[in-house]
Amino acid sequence: MVERIAKAQGCKVSELIGQQQRLQQLRLEDYCDAQFGLYTLRDIIRELEKPGRDPRPEFRTASFQEGVETLADLHPGMQLEGCVTNVTNFGAFVDIGVHQDGLVHISQLADRFVKDPHSIVKPAISSVYGCWKWISHVNGSLCR
Repeated sequence: MVERIAKAQGCKVSELIGQQQRLQQLRLEDYCDAQFGLYTLRDIIRELEKPGRDPRPEFRTASFQEGVETLADLHPGMQLEGCVTNVTNFGAFVDIGVHQDGLVHISQLADRFVKDPHSIVKPAISSVYGCWKWISHVNGSLCR
C-alpha cells in the first residue's frame, strides 16, 4: 500500500517517511480497497509520519529505593514502591527489589473493605501500584 501511495504521489517511499504535512494532505478514501480500509490506512499514515513510534500507552516502571537490596536493608515503617507480581484471594505479592516478593494483605490494599483483591490491583511487569509501608520481616518473609 505504501508503494502504491508513493507511486500516486510521484515519489519514492523513503521520501514519504516523516513528511507529516504531505501525508496529512492525502485523501485516504482514494486508497481504500477490499484489503485496506480507512482505519488501516490511518494507521499506515501515522507510522509514516512518525516511524518507529510505539503505539502502546506510556508506562512507568517501579523505582526501587537505592540501598535496599536485601531483607536486612528493610526497617519497619519504610515506604517502598513496587510492582505487583501476583494477586491471590488474600492479597498481592509485590516486587520491591529485594529478590523476594513481599505480601500486601487484602486488609492493607485500600482504606476501605476489599472483597476481591483483583478489583484493586492487577499483576503487571511495568505498572506501579502504589507505595505501602513495610512493617516487618519475620523468618525470611516480608509482609505489610
